[in-house]
Order: sequence, then C-alpha cells, then structure tokens
Amino acid sequence: VAISLNNLALLLETTNRLSEAEPLLRRALAIKERSLGPDDAGYGIGLSNLGTFLHHMNRFSEAEPLYRRALSIHEKCLGPNHPDVAIDLNCLAMLLKDTNRPLEAEPLFRRALSIHKQRLGPNHPDVARILNNLALLLKDTSRPPDAEPLLRRALAINEQRLGPNHPETAKNLNNLALLLYERDRPSEAEPLFRRALTICEQ
Repeated sequence: VAISLNNLALLLETTNRLSEAEPLLRRALAIKERSLGPDDAGYGIGLSNLGTFLHHMNRFSEAEPLYRRALSIHEKCLGPNHPDVAIDLNCLAMLLKDTNRPLEAEPLFRRALSIHKQRLGPNHPDVARILNNLALLLKDTSRPPDAEPLLRRALAINEQRLGPNHPETAKNLNNLALLLYERDRPSEAEPLFRRALTICEQ
C-alpha cells in the first residue's frame, strides 16, 4: 500500500496536483513507520521521499530534518558507504546549497561523490549528477576554474552512458556553456548552447 501511495503521489506531483500528493506521502510514511519501524531503511526512504517533496515546495525548514533523519537511518542500517547514503547526502547538500550554506554543502557533495565512485564506478550517471551539483556550487562560490573540469567530466560521462541526445546531456551542455559565457568565452559557449537547444527541441 505504501509503495502504491508513493507512486500515485509522484504522479500527482509531476502533474502539479501538490495538495493531493502530500497527504499520500505522509500516509505512506506512517504505514512504513508502523510496519517496518522507525529505524528501518525502508522508513528512511519514505522520509527522504517526503523531504524531497517539501524541498521542491521550498519548505526547507520542514525538509531538512527529514533528510537528516533519513541519512542517519541509512548510515546505521546500510553502512556509511552505501549508495543510498550518497543519495541522502546529495539531497541534504542540495538543500544546504539552496539555503545559502555552501560551506556545509560542499563536504557532503564530496562524500557522496566518493561513495558513488567507489560503489558504482567512476563513469556512472549518478557520479555525473554529483559532479554537476558540486561544480555548480563551486561556480556559485567564485571558483569557476575548479568547476569547469567537473562539468566537462559530467558531460563526458552522460554522453557515453546516456547518449549524446539525452536530456541530462543537454543539462550538462547548458551548465558548461553558461560557465564559459560568464568567463567571457562566448565563442566556446555558443555551440554548446545550440547543441543543448537542438536536444531539447527533439
């Protein structure tokens, strides 16, 4: 029942029926707490799902403790180097970035990146996702020379693993192009912007 509630809530969220989605996520979480217990990894996933919904709604103060609780549960149940721990770290780091706490966010991104590289391999799309997120934080904290190679690496991974016309590849192209444009390199940025546009228009 909890899985079905969560899946329906996801559909409602993607179709912008947010007031209908939230109570389903909360009901799914309550079911998991009763049936699995408050320290089970499955309950941690429910916390993370609700936290992500609240995060997307910009309800940061409500989302943060859910992310932190999910992280704590997964570290205890699954170990500190499990891919689910890396997912929790990335979620919490994104929230910290969104609430202007880059000094707290950066080590979480770096830890998540290390876990994914170790457990999934250096060329996994989840590695590319963290590289992209970390690069954007570095760019936002006035470190574009450090951000650029991470964006290029994320792009290379997704071109290889997801394909040259995948939406994630387009996102990487846009992010790299924007950095190049902001570094006064418009001749390098323009073909990347154009290629991203072509992918998005397909």
